[in-house]
Amino acid sequence: MRRLVKSFGYAVSGITYTAKTQLNFRIHLAAILAVGLAGWYFKLSSAEWTCIMLAIGLVLVAELLNTAIELLVDLVSPGFNAQAGKVKDIAAGAVLVAACISVAAGAIIFIPKLI
Repeated sequence: MRRLVKSFGYAVSGITYTAKTQLNFRIHLAAILAVGLAGWYFKLSSAEWTCIMLAIGLVLVAELLNTAIELLVDLVSPGFNAQAGKVKDIAAGAVLVAACISVAAGAIIFIPKLI
């Protein structure tokens, strides 16, 4: 049981590190707050909340993985390396794809409520 509690502590530490050091992660957190308030205001259905939560989770996981990949690349390749740069670009691209999917899901849910 102690190992389980410690592993949760490590995970929270990783999330905290990302929130403190990554501007984009903080931007995503602000967007989550805005979407949450909008969802509350528009009284989203359970299905709509489920879609929103999945979209939020997708973006946050992508951002956390991107941060981990960037740190690992910097560790194994501290100097300039074109291949290392491509790895970082691809990881950032994954975040962009996740964010675009989330924006599309949000648009599908919120635009009809605004019209």
